[in-house]
Amino acid sequence: MQPAVRLGCVSYLNTLPLIEGLQRCADVTIHTAVPSLLAPMLLRREADLALASLVDYARNAAELRLVPAGMIGCDGPTLTVRLFSAVPFERTERLHADTDSHTSVVLARLVLAARFGARPAVVDFDARERAPGVEWPDTLLLIGDKVVSDSPPAVRYPHQLDLGEAWHQWTGLPFVYACWMCRAEDESSPAIADASALLDRQRRRNTVRLDWLVQRYAAERRWPADLARRYVTELLRYEVTPRARAGAERFLAEAAAAGLLPPAPARWAGEVHAPLSA
Repeated sequence: MQPAVRLGCVSYLNTLPLIEGLQRCADVTIHTAVPSLLAPMLLRREADLALASLVDYARNAAELRLVPAGMIGCDGPTLTVRLFSAVPFERTERLHADTDSHTSVVLARLVLAARFGARPAVVDFDARERAPGVEWPDTLLLIGDKVVSDSPPAVRYPHQLDLGEAWHQWTGLPFVYACWMCRAEDESSPAIADASALLDRQRRRNTVRLDWLVQRYAAERRWPADLARRYVTELLRYEVTPRARAGAERFLAEAAAAGLLPPAPARWAGEVHAPLSA
């Protein structure tokens, strides 16, 4: 009997259209972690596929392959990847960045430089560990459900920026935050092919029942139902389309040109690849 395929993913609301229903599959086990821990889980062989950060792919491109079975992205506003600032963005000197994400940090640095000429120092910030009474930092990057369910005080932050929207205004392309990935050595294995087909089928099935997902899960995730419905049905993108691939390539190229990531073309499982240059 073939062992269960192990999937690594986040537990945010935005992941449900990709994974809801998989927990009932006998040949699947799901392991959840924050986005920044998923690629390491894959590299340590604790998962067979992971819905991991595009930045973590770039940092490990020789060892990982992108799997076009689903992604988390946007083609305009994201809502849950947001900059908050007490000062105009062009005056930003320190960016306190959510430790849950790697891709959003690089995206924030690219947008701040391109749009505002700002190149702030980056400081790790864990909003969940913030002590009561401690003042919120001047400029803050937050991602995930906490942008909605535990948002910082608006009065503190008159300057806000949705990074998905800023990327789209800059490039005209979608943005890909995370994509299913596997280890390069496993990309041709029948088990990965079968798991990829399962993930694609489940994504397609969930696409036609997004309203049910919102009714079932919004309240327990502390989301207003109407906002959750707009988020998963209008703002987010889950299919790896040619435009999404172009957006991923553009991000990887911009980040490499800015010296924020090593050069790393998007390499998709099942395709023929030229070797990476030394």
